[in-house]
Amino acid sequence: MKRKDFITWDEYFMGIALLSAKRSKDPNTQVGACIVNQHNKIVGIGYNGFPIGCSDDDLPWQRQSENINDTKYPYVVHAEANAILNSTKDLHGSRIYVALFPCNECTKLIIQSGITEILYLSDKYRETDIVKASKRMLEMAGVKMTQLDMGNKVVELDYSIID
Repeated sequence: MKRKDFITWDEYFMGIALLSAKRSKDPNTQVGACIVNQHNKIVGIGYNGFPIGCSDDDLPWQRQSENINDTKYPYVVHAEANAILNSTKDLHGSRIYVALFPCNECTKLIIQSGITEILYLSDKYRETDIVKASKRMLEMAGVKMTQLDMGNKVVELDYSIID
């Protein structure tokens, strides 16, 4: 008889996104993204961080400063953008799993790449103009938005079980 406590596809792909977020060096916000095609094959993964060749030690991680160039915002590539840029296949008809609802810049990339569904956990910035613009564009483009409820489920990784 097969196991009954296996994780669902949504739990699996969101888990990959959350695990990817652990690669981020951002001290405040770690976001990961996982893009999956119509056959449940992963075709792109990313996390938020600085562009290749731009040192994590030489650019700022601050959220606030009098000069925007002394903050992380002009430099960080978001997880969704990295997942799209890291993709291995055509993304038309695929879906993206991300913990945090995408900003307007990532939304433009999501739409242009052909992704047809965003599955997310948190919409904590829903009242901001950026997320309102994102949702407006997604509705116009016919991209489905699905907020997942994972409840209080915990999935633990234990590297010590491998001999």
